[in-house]
Amino acid sequence: MADAQFVDGMTPYVRASLGAHGERVLDSEGVPVVSGPAEVGRRMLRATHRRGDERGREALAEAVADAVAEPGNEDALGALRQVIRRALSKDPGLEGELAALLPHRTASVVVASGERSIAAGGNIGVAITGDGHGSSTS
Repeated sequence: MADAQFVDGMTPYVRASLGAHGERVLDSEGVPVVSGPAEVGRRMLRATHRRGDERGREALAEAVADAVAEPGNEDALGALRQVIRRALSKDPGLEGELAALLPHRTASVVVASGERSIAAGGNIGVAITGDGHGSSTS
């Protein structure tokens, strides 16, 4: 199954698009273009719908309808995420197309200053500074 973290990262965009467009989020015509996360989510859902087979498109439309009918229901949103994950598993190129729709993040600058300082741009696991770590001295 597709990377759950990627699909979870899509959630704010999908949620915004459902709120802005409702069930019409999958329609190709007559839906006004909005800016920001709602439009990104709409494009992601439409790409997923367009690239799916008939069964996948029906499952996506049903999951969208359920999530729109109950906007506060996290289970309905979770079911929609599952449908997206299945679509990603069936179409390896879809994740790249969806990732390209996400806004580009600016690079972070991480600076360490001082004796035994550590700088990390992400999760590096355990980092220990100090004397005597890593060697066994008795």
